[in-house]
Amino acid sequence: MAARAGRGILLLAALAAACQGKTPGGGPGGEGGAARTQAENPAYDEGMSWARKAALAPLPTPPPVLSPLPKGAPPPPAPEFKPEEIQAISAYERAIAAVPDDPRPHLALAQMLASHALRRREVEEQLAYKQQASKKKAARGKPTPPPPTPDPGGVDFSVPRIVREYQAAIEDDPSNRAPVEALINFAVEVKQLDAAEAALQELVKRVKESPEPFLRYGDFMLAVKKDPEGAIEQYRQALIWKADDEGTRAKVAGVYIDMGSEAYAKRQYATAQVNFTEAAKYITDRGSPQGLKVQDYLGRLHEIRGR
Repeated sequence: MAARAGRGILLLAALAAACQGKTPGGGPGGEGGAARTQAENPAYDEGMSWARKAALAPLPTPPPVLSPLPKGAPPPPAPEFKPEEIQAISAYERAIAAVPDDPRPHLALAQMLASHALRRREVEEQLAYKQQASKKKAARGKPTPPPPTPDPGGVDFSVPRIVREYQAAIEDDPSNRAPVEALINFAVEVKQLDAAEAALQELVKRVKESPEPFLRYGDFMLAVKKDPEGAIEQYRQALIWKADDEGTRAKVAGVYIDMGSEAYAKRQYATAQVNFTEAAKYITDRGSPQGLKVQDYLGRLHEIRGR
């Protein structure tokens, strides 16, 4: 419980920085809608006040049981939201209605709801695992655990709503990268890959003359979307801004080596030759593990194709 409270305080600090047009690390987020509407939306200030109280408030507890539960019935769950969070959410919603193009309440609301959506997702994944493990027990007549009870407060903290709030914050504040970063992190976590990719494309537009957004986009394409050619395209864009970066060059070489190795295993030797030749262009040290691997494969291919 203490860990969850600590995370709440850290989340609030990051949220406050983001809503002031700064990244969580304190760097400038640019002058945008947040700066224009800083003193024009009292409901947003009220929401932030309640959010600060919520970060320090104890976790909700289950309601008291006034009568004996049926045999085998689980006790009632604790409410999903603290009363202070309910007040903050209500204030943010009023702030959005009052000033629809103020990005701050959109971002604040998304961040507050996202923490609950991620926790609910974790609970449901754990439940699914337990249900899989208990199938044999269920076959012997033992009950499986019940699914999580819907929030009795009626708060919509669904993934689509949260994505929409992040997107509204992004649209209303065209220079601040904080809502873009937040959407990327959330969308990847909940497997909303189209939303994550759109946010990465927006990050590329907002962070000028830097390899960083292209590297992040490339890593996403490689690790999440499993698109090595798409990753190479983004890594090459990163090299335009820092052509001598050995880390990025190694990423490109590594992707080509993996594609070449896969083609070689399938006896697609012409394709393997092309990939290993491309990999060699990005390897500065031929004596490095990558350099030695490429030379080894190219040597094998030379022997095969020379027969």
